[in-house]
Amino acid sequence: MTGADIFDDLFVLELANNHLGKVERGLKIISAYAQVVRFNNVRAAIKLQIRDVDNFIHKDFRARTDVRYIKKTLDTQMSIEDYAKLVNAIRQASCISMATPFDERSVELCCELGIQILKIASSDLNDWVLIEKIAKANKPVIVSTGGSSLKDIDDMVRFFDNRHIPLAINHCVSLYPSEDNELEMNQIDFLRDRYPNHVIGFSTHEYHDWTASMLIAYAKGARTFERHIDIDDDGIRVSPYNSLPNQVDEWFKAYHKAKSMCGAPGTQRRLILPRELEYLDTLLRGVYVKRNLHEGHILTDNDVYLAIPLQKGQISCRELMRGEVLLRPLQQDEAIMIDDIDSPYASIPSLKAAIYARGIDRPANSQRPKGVRSEAAEFEYQLGLRKSET
Repeated sequence: MTGADIFDDLFVLELANNHLGKVERGLKIISAYAQVVRFNNVRAAIKLQIRDVDNFIHKDFRARTDVRYIKKTLDTQMSIEDYAKLVNAIRQASCISMATPFDERSVELCCELGIQILKIASSDLNDWVLIEKIAKANKPVIVSTGGSSLKDIDDMVRFFDNRHIPLAINHCVSLYPSEDNELEMNQIDFLRDRYPNHVIGFSTHEYHDWTASMLIAYAKGARTFERHIDIDDDGIRVSPYNSLPNQVDEWFKAYHKAKSMCGAPGTQRRLILPRELEYLDTLLRGVYVKRNLHEGHILTDNDVYLAIPLQKGQISCRELMRGEVLLRPLQQDEAIMIDDIDSPYASIPSLKAAIYARGIDRPANSQRPKGVRSEAAEFEYQLGLRKSET
């Protein structure tokens, strides 16, 4: 699975430099979330952040630890061997390996490590030196839109489309953490409408809830989802925008609920549930005759009336076509059965069987002409379970 279908119903769990650059801690996080992924039967990618730190920070500023981004980058620096251990652990956990490379050398490292999906951070959406390097890797790409301009997003989409590289587009608000009233989830609708040939996702940094936004995002058509992850069992403070295993478990369960509630894709008519059809059939009006009619009579509106209940084998308002020819005489107020008329419906075995399967049983004192099967026998006959009357 290497094309655009790799994005469908994909969860991205952002490891963010395995939190503080400690390999053992990163392995512990991967193990914890692999269990949650397996338990919830979802497809998940565990994502690393990769930087070539020695060249990413200008040598004249490496001592500026008062600059938060510089200090964080230095504190989480990792070797190639460290990254390789994490990627191997992700594979062994049956998750998809993914990374956000922040510089050109890191893109090369992603290729060396066999990373399956690359991510472009919202801050790099118009870093064309990096983007061109990522494109040369020829791997599926997810981009977070964040606070990018519409032109930048359009240019990005056009760039990858022209190179036939699978691209998923995540709605994202670049606030860490995000308040509920800052999520702007209607942007999912906007992105789906503007880029109909791409999977649209939702990358979130909220910290109040792990259910409501999932239900909304899935219903709006988002099909890839991203959160930052962490653990809270080693005394290290968890950032408020990170999710814990029990919260991601809740998130996954909300996804399954949303998928169940939404049903079929919005691009096609849903499959109607059998018990729904059965319920609707109980509300159908059956066709009854107003007066005695002889064999060979051609039915008109003046000959019939509609009423409930519908009986097994009786034609309903759905099948009444007008102009049917009676194959036997009928008495006033008698139900018109599918076998009583010369009708196209009677010549379609599957439809005829369905007509005998719906409605209520006929009254015990109902008279059926000789040679006409009972409802149960007719149903079995039409399904091929009965070859002759016994």
